[in-house]
Amino acid sequence: MSLRTFFATAFLALFVVASGAIAAEPIKIGVYLPLTGQNAFGGQLELDGIKLAHAERPTVLGSQVELVIVDNKSDKVEAANAVTRLTARDKVLGIIGTYGSSLAMAGGEVAEKAKTPVIGTSCTNPLVTTGKNYYFRACYIDPYQGAGGATYAIKNLGFKRAAILKDVSNDYAVGLAKFFSDSFKKQGGEIVDNINYNSGDQDFTPQLTQIISNKPDVLFIPAYFAEGAIIMKQARELGATFRIMGGDAMDNPDVVNIGGAAVEGFIITAFPYAASMPNMNPQARQFTEAYSKLYPGKEPNMNSALGYTCYMMFIDALERAGKADSEAVTAALNNVKDLPTVFGPLTLNSAHDAEMAIGIIEIRNGQRQYVGEVTPEM
Repeated sequence: MSLRTFFATAFLALFVVASGAIAAEPIKIGVYLPLTGQNAFGGQLELDGIKLAHAERPTVLGSQVELVIVDNKSDKVEAANAVTRLTARDKVLGIIGTYGSSLAMAGGEVAEKAKTPVIGTSCTNPLVTTGKNYYFRACYIDPYQGAGGATYAIKNLGFKRAAILKDVSNDYAVGLAKFFSDSFKKQGGEIVDNINYNSGDQDFTPQLTQIISNKPDVLFIPAYFAEGAIIMKQARELGATFRIMGGDAMDNPDVVNIGGAAVEGFIITAFPYAASMPNMNPQARQFTEAYSKLYPGKEPNMNSALGYTCYMMFIDALERAGKADSEAVTAALNNVKDLPTVFGPLTLNSAHDAEMAIGIIEIRNGQRQYVGEVTPEM
């Protein structure tokens, strides 16, 4: 190296240090979602929200935030493998995910051993956070949601007789069905049928025929949107006239596309956000407008809003922690109170579950309409 080259190099190094131009290490946040398989549509929507939030807040504490995204393929084993990769190989500070309570429970065991904080998106089964020190969530839990659906059916709609049709192989469906049933009976209602099917079933005629014969006022289907829409089509083809209700996994724009006229009047217990809702709070308005710009032609829904909220919760926790340290961020997540979000002020309780209202969405004239909120009777 010539003397001139040496001094030029040394000068450049001094300039970089003096100007603070040496880039800080990126803060890695992992994302594990079902981007393929049965639950892919929900996972993709949540990823849309996460990417939008990252575009709005790409830095924190003077560092770039790097998203490390892994597909859990809608499979429990793959979910555990995804979290293993994120914690052991990618050394992420925290993780967002996942859509699907069964997937979250599988991944949660790995995150707990790795002492890596996770914020769940729409994993509503109570067992996701039960006994966990590092798993949190931006969503309410199924006992609260199930009771909300039962309360709305009885108090707002005057129904007394309910039937349930559930996927017996799905933790989300089994749990939500139980909590709806318990609350409905506690409030004086009668469960006239509680019938099972298995994931992947396409013909629900035998179950629906029995349900129709028992003349319920309402059928509760704690299904994912695609199979739920098929159930509704077959119910109407068989002549069913009862109302049909479902949980948050049915809050998907494609319900109408798949179910057509059969989903008219369908009622969904959901998170307190919809693009059509009146009187949005500032965070909901900002999210809705930004989402429409980033994803033209796509309607934002609660899954996207949950993904967006999880990312913003990590940013808030990092800012309050004051450093990119997993234990400090975990401590900050243990103290989330009245954080402004798309869903309104969000507080995490001692069980790491979000406290918020239950929104009610109804399909009217082929459109998802936000019709109000309900306070569950537990």
